[in-house]
Amino acid sequence: MTSEPRLLVLHAVRLLGFGDTPAVADRAGTDPAESATLLEEAAGRGWLQRSSFGDLGGWWLTDEGRRENERELARERDSVDPGGLIATTYREFLPLNASLQRACTNWQLKPTAAGRLAANDHTDPDWDDRILDELTTIGAALAPLDERLSRVLVRFGGYHARFDAALDRARAGQREWVDGTDVDSCHRVWFQLHEDLIATLGLDRGAEG
Repeated sequence: MTSEPRLLVLHAVRLLGFGDTPAVADRAGTDPAESATLLEEAAGRGWLQRSSFGDLGGWWLTDEGRRENERELARERDSVDPGGLIATTYREFLPLNASLQRACTNWQLKPTAAGRLAANDHTDPDWDDRILDELTTIGAALAPLDERLSRVLVRFGGYHARFDAALDRARAGQREWVDGTDVDSCHRVWFQLHEDLIATLGLDRGAEG
């Protein structure tokens, strides 16, 4: 099923956390002009606010906007997934999530004699290659989950392709594509998928076991 544009736009703001109109339209996969109209309408309803920080401006969800997003997602889920396939897939996702978190921690930290929490200076290619191999394994395991989810809701499609594209860049020596926050890195893609799943299921990230 393809989601309604209004849901996609509001949900894109949630997944991005903060984003300008072109970024929201790109993440939602909606027409830029329609996205701009829907964003303004949502702001008029009190669901969004717009802020600027220097040259950076963008939209963010208000508390009421978050509640409205969750109401829309719940209605959509009840309609398209009465058998609970998304919840089943989410349970399969959780062990992969733990592995991804460990891999990203190991990408950032490399224990030395000087300390267990020493920063990884990326001068040990064997260490980094092992982590990239782990991410490759995680990406391979993500592929069937992505396919299954996108059969229920089209908006779930694309996570695996984005993850693999980021990993390819990391393997080419662009280290920020593993865990960078200002590029569509492996970690950023994974964070958005995680948020997409818990939002769709009405769960609390902090309450995960």
